[in-house]
Amino acid sequence: MKKFTFTIRGNKYNVELLNIEDNIAEVEVNGSKYEVEIGQEIKTTKTPKLVREQAFPSPEADRAKTSSPTEKKGAGLVKAPLPGTILEINIKEGDIVKSGDKLLIMEAMKMENNITADREGKIISIKVKPGDSVLEGDTLVEIGG
Repeated sequence: MKKFTFTIRGNKYNVELLNIEDNIAEVEVNGSKYEVEIGQEIKTTKTPKLVREQAFPSPEADRAKTSSPTEKKGAGLVKAPLPGTILEINIKEGDIVKSGDKLLIMEAMKMENNITADREGKIISIKVKPGDSVLEGDTLVEIGG
């Protein structure tokens, strides 16, 4: 690690610091190895060490959470694009909506997001209510043809 030259009472000592762990240092003095105790307090860190459990993917991990924009929409399900909280619902069951109409407002990552219809049709069912927490891919609204 580090090499030092000490002069003690006129005698020169070549000291190499090999390893330090806690308050014990392993040093080599003129070719002889020694373990020495360092006379200082061992400081404990204020920040605790974070130990996380190993995460495993869920069985649904390979399933697509949202449909791609070019894909045929099929059942007409409007899904949550990311995890968040439903703030406001601007439609009711039975309403006729056009593509691009604002269906609801969702808060995600401290931002309000407008969730819009991706097709035109009649609102068959609303799967959420204001205050609900949703995960990415959860069905919010079902639009029929």
